[in-house]
Amino acid sequence: MNRFDYIRPGTVAEAVSAAAVPGSAYLAAGTNLLDLMKIGVARPERLVDLNYLPGLDAIEALPDGGVRIGARVRNADLAQDPGFRRRFPAVAEALLSGASGQLRNMATVGGNLLQRTRCPYFQDTASACNRRAPGSGCDARGGENRLHAVLGWSEACIATHPSDFCVPLVALGAVVEIAGPAGPREVPLADFHLLPGATPERESVLAPGELVTALRLPAEAAGFAAHARYVKLRERTSYAFAVVSAAAALRIEDGRIAAARLALGGVAAKPWRAEAAEAALVGAAPDAAAFQQAAEIALAEARPSGDNAFKIELARRIARRALRLAAAGTPERLPALPASPFAPLSGGLHG
Repeated sequence: MNRFDYIRPGTVAEAVSAAAVPGSAYLAAGTNLLDLMKIGVARPERLVDLNYLPGLDAIEALPDGGVRIGARVRNADLAQDPGFRRRFPAVAEALLSGASGQLRNMATVGGNLLQRTRCPYFQDTASACNRRAPGSGCDARGGENRLHAVLGWSEACIATHPSDFCVPLVALGAVVEIAGPAGPREVPLADFHLLPGATPERESVLAPGELVTALRLPAEAAGFAAHARYVKLRERTSYAFAVVSAAAALRIEDGRIAAARLALGGVAAKPWRAEAAEAALVGAAPDAAAFQQAAEIALAEARPSGDNAFKIELARRIARRALRLAAAGTPERLPALPASPFAPLSGGLHG
């Protein structure tokens, strides 16, 4: 690990000012950053510690019925918050399916949004990786790529975003609050992460020095609580990153789908919201035919980036499974293995 300066600011404004200096990086739990520093992928010249900043660790119910989640809230604390679990069960299920309990106890909401890809070529400094070293090439294109992107990839990069948490957040219309040298701003989470194009090194809309301070879920998102699920297929069920995943949320009225949300994980460099599939579900009966059509629409633009054509069909099946589980009703109690595709289809309406 290279030598670095350590800065402990007392306010958000001080943190932003310190991080605006080139070569700086923010430090929260460090569950991703410190690993990357140890293997030489990340080499910041100074770390700006966020762990002592006030006001970033609260879960706040908003007057309009939404919720605001501070960027320093721990993943485990958010997933286990009774009010949050009741109103946004798919988000809690996604959080509990990610990493180990020890990591969830440390990892933060803001850090989860900004975690880097787990592509092995990105993490191997001996490999060519345009995301890590712009212009060097992409060894994943001709290498081991069965777990790489099938949507939104480019010749420059075929990596995927690893977050579980972000998938239902995108489906439910979450908004990211940002502080920066130019002042505060807000960005829909659906627009926060960037597809690689010709500049895969730019992973999000954040400018130098900008800091994620909070996430907001709108009141409308809680309207899906009775029919919302997250499903994740992984190679190690106890804890692992998704091969593919899906978040589905439905509002069912008089036996028809009045509103729908669907997003996919493990398929692109960002959580992938399938808005055309959502639109196709509105007005339909919540049945196998409607879910099949929605899954086909969601993956209509998918194409293999290597030896991973199987992921396209797998993603269709996971999307259908998530929609069926959501239609059956959110369980009153999360399963012992949250987000497992082997969970029973039956569900009790979530109270």
